[in-house]
Amino acid sequence: MEQVGIFGGTFDPIHWGHLLVAQTALSQVPLEKIILVPSVNPPHKKASLFHHRWQMLQLATRENPAFIVSPVEAKRSGISYAINTLMDLSNCYLNTRWYWILGLDTFKTLPRWYCGHQLAQMCNWLIAPRIVGAETIIQSELICKQVEQQLTEESLTIDWQLLNTPLVGISSSLIRKLCRQGQSIRYLVPNSVSCYINTHKLYSGKAE
Repeated sequence: MEQVGIFGGTFDPIHWGHLLVAQTALSQVPLEKIILVPSVNPPHKKASLFHHRWQMLQLATRENPAFIVSPVEAKRSGISYAINTLMDLSNCYLNTRWYWILGLDTFKTLPRWYCGHQLAQMCNWLIAPRIVGAETIIQSELICKQVEQQLTEESLTIDWQLLNTPLVGISSSLIRKLCRQGQSIRYLVPNSVSCYINTHKLYSGKAE
């Protein structure tokens, strides 16, 4: 059985923090590949045009053969729900053990996701803490155990693992803010992504 990671998100834009989390998962868990899935219509936020985010993901991952950008969400007309993504990918990749990669803040909300209780048991969970350090690792574990306890109380099981991810204080919202202010985003995103953002004037209010 092949072991494959799913890394979903808006990726608006993809940055070094995302790539570091994906590479950490690849290094710490015996995964054959990681499928990055840009959402078309995320349920809780508005994102830039899908084709821009798709192109930036392609540019950012092209040098790593273990990273695959999936178009599975491209034709989705409704809201992008994680359980639909997993089911669609399962139809494309048979006999696969799935690992869902996400940040701690997002994992905390899993019990409230659309069909979250069902999804919790359909894959393993690889969780990246937002801050790394002795105390925060302990805090992150406690939060994960709280989520596990919530599900256990409803007779549900979940397999999760905390990734030992280096500290990188980068966020897509920070990058968008810097772009709006006309400031440099050098070293926050791959050079190819920075060039794409500049070429298409993304996040500056003048997007092409």
